[in-house]
Amino acid sequence: MAVDYTVIVLYLAGMLAMGWWGMRRARSKSDFLVAGRRLGPAMYSGTMAAIVLGGASTIGGVGLGYQYGLSGAWMVFTIGLGLLALSVFFSARIARLKVYTVSEMLDLRYGGRAGVISGLVMWAYTLMLAVTSTIAYATIFDVLFDMNRTLAIVLGGSIVVAYSTLGGMWSITLTDMVQFVVKTIGVLLLLLPIAVIRAGGFGEMRAKLPTTYFDPLGIGGETIFTYVLIYTFGMLIGQDIWQRVFTARNDRTAKWGGTVAGTYCLAYALAGAVIGTAAKVLYPDLASPDDAFATIVKHELPLGVRGLVLAAALAAVMSTSSGALIACATVANNDIWSRLRGGLGRAAEDAHDEVKGNRAFILVMGVAVVGTAVALNNVVEALTVAYNLLVGGLLVPILGGLLWKRGTAQGALASVVVGGVAVIGLMASYGILANEPVYYGLPASLAAYVVVSLATPATDAAVLDAWRERLAGRAPEPSPEPEPVAQ
Repeated sequence: MAVDYTVIVLYLAGMLAMGWWGMRRARSKSDFLVAGRRLGPAMYSGTMAAIVLGGASTIGGVGLGYQYGLSGAWMVFTIGLGLLALSVFFSARIARLKVYTVSEMLDLRYGGRAGVISGLVMWAYTLMLAVTSTIAYATIFDVLFDMNRTLAIVLGGSIVVAYSTLGGMWSITLTDMVQFVVKTIGVLLLLLPIAVIRAGGFGEMRAKLPTTYFDPLGIGGETIFTYVLIYTFGMLIGQDIWQRVFTARNDRTAKWGGTVAGTYCLAYALAGAVIGTAAKVLYPDLASPDDAFATIVKHELPLGVRGLVLAAALAAVMSTSSGALIACATVANNDIWSRLRGGLGRAAEDAHDEVKGNRAFILVMGVAVVGTAVALNNVVEALTVAYNLLVGGLLVPILGGLLWKRGTAQGALASVVVGGVAVIGLMASYGILANEPVYYGLPASLAAYVVVSLATPATDAAVLDAWRERLAGRAPEPSPEPEPVAQ
């Protein structure tokens, strides 16, 4: 195992080095939170693919392939579809807004101050997303070092918190590009073909498994529909995803770079399902489908290659974890704390203080994420809570703001409250993993938005004019920050 250990240690050291290097570029709020809005197509595509394909997409995607066969690709496939929809239909407009958070967009569109409530919902989503990724360290370090679960979570989480705190989005962007390359090599180019060969090829896999394993709809139509509601729509509105859109150099980069990333996700989805199907042939009696990834890596890959593939799994987890962490901290600082302390008018702070403040929030949120991950155990439940809150509470007011000019601030606020309360109540009643919370919560949110918007005065014409100017890219940012220090 010495070769595998060496690969992993070098990888982790490289992540910290990237964080230190990124710190030198984070000279302003824009640098720290959105990489100066300067990413070109190649880097944008790689980092966007890295953040959406995390531990759930890698370890969980292989687990679904183990349980359902090729139709297990649907979870990650719907993530790719959501990213494609976001990139083609909305990303150019989002990039032109020149904001930092989804709640800022809601304030611009509706001319109201529902930012704290929408910020709380988005904060809960990003926190749970970061927690689920952090929990996944336990699986990887258990395979590597037979490490205690708590120690594994603290170790993996501490490394992510360290490089994210140092350089913010610049550090995360640089590490994500490395992680994207490592994932591509480890999962697509190494693990996928080796797993299929070890299982005897597709002919042998078909001979040993039920035909349902090769049915594209074998996982069930209702499950696929639920994945679309949760993951496809979730990709359209998540702060972690929007914050990456804000890093694009221009709207063309956001549109076409995101399209490339979404297409990559579709290929990654199929690869995970095939690897899981191969694992079912090789190890038909695993206690849990989520053990499939670790088992096939541990027992079927040669030395060195095993280390690289485990590094790929670490890369998948770290990219999502760091992206969710900076999103969580950005929302906590800009949408909740600054509003509660009356800090919306404090745009005159110098760049150093703004970076220092956001860095402190990443550190605090990072400690909270690691602590919560140690206390929780079920990744799927935590992820389901996160996406149910996001889709049930924020999908309607966000898309409504982009698509329906009659929507009002009161309607948006009612939609957030009704949808969020409905989802929480239905999860308590039906169970966290039930489909009913999002099935009923989303229509309740939509009904509240439409009814209250029509029952209240239309949004002020001046607000809508300013909104259209911003969407067209013709207006300055609402809170201009000091110019960054020359590099």
